[in-house]
Amino acid sequence: MKLKHQLHKIVHWEYWSTFSIYLPLFPVWLYCAWKARTLLFFHGANPSIKYGGMAMESKKEIYDLIPKDWIPKTILVSSEISFQEIISELQSKKIEFPIIVKPNIGLKGLGVTQLEDLNELNNYQKNNNYDFLIQEKINYQNEVGIFYHRFPNESKGKITGMVKKEFLSVKGNGKNTLRELVMGNPRSAFQIKAIEQKMGSEMQKILPENEEIMLIPFGSHTRGAKFIDISTEVTEKLEKKINEICTKVNGFYFGRLDVMYENPFFLQEGENFKIIEINGAKSEPTHMYDPKHSLFFAWKEITRHWKIMAEISRKNHETGFPHLDVIEGLMALKNNLKIEKKLRKVSLID
Repeated sequence: MKLKHQLHKIVHWEYWSTFSIYLPLFPVWLYCAWKARTLLFFHGANPSIKYGGMAMESKKEIYDLIPKDWIPKTILVSSEISFQEIISELQSKKIEFPIIVKPNIGLKGLGVTQLEDLNELNNYQKNNNYDFLIQEKINYQNEVGIFYHRFPNESKGKITGMVKKEFLSVKGNGKNTLRELVMGNPRSAFQIKAIEQKMGSEMQKILPENEEIMLIPFGSHTRGAKFIDISTEVTEKLEKKINEICTKVNGFYFGRLDVMYENPFFLQEGENFKIIEINGAKSEPTHMYDPKHSLFFAWKEITRHWKIMAEISRKNHETGFPHLDVIEGLMALKNNLKIEKKLRKVSLID
């Protein structure tokens, strides 16, 4: 079974490492750097976000930029705060369990989890020595990623891609145990460590026929979600609403909005949704991870978005935003990789 899964990874490029996917595009990065007149052109993509949102950015600082009506209630918990102070903050903000917790500096859905009660929250705080966010759980059932950009000299932006996220789940057949069902699907098998930690002894039980269990309720490709390209479903009304929101986010020009919604009709009408996160310069055009797309399609989309980011950076520099010192920028990227490695261990992802 292990050999079968390894072969699946080799054949399906969506499971390749970031390095393997992006290394062949290094000449494209150099071309974009030449156009933007700086090697680290990501810095100028979003002047209000640290390093443009490529590394070491605070999620809380980004949430503070977004109109409050469109985001979940959020609390920043520093590593020095007492548990009693956390309880007081929860009561003050009227945030009830279950809650979502996530690292304040994080990426790829790593370290994000749902907690059911105060005991779980207390254990989370004790076992993690980093600043983290507590958020109310948004009870919409669906999630999309919307890639948006706007040039600094323009009032209207554009959605360049939209991806639907299918959370990792499994359906019973009345014959196999939960563990057997998980291992029978490569997408869930790659998440086996995290699933076993969550489900415990339930893994050995036979799942009744047609009973479906949500294994990981987060729309991250790293956490096993399947991405479906629905860029063709972007409507004029949705684009208008996203532009209306993003133009109110001072200094934001390039990135992806992760959005929870209940009804596709209302989403297309630009209504009844919540932004659970905004990612800046390190955002990928995640619609490229739809299994129907080839690696060449992915390279084309990455190239297209890098060129847009470089142009935004160049325009922001022309209006006075400084270039990033190369040594400082490379150190930030290095530190970000350290955080990713640490969070992968927390999330039990290889």
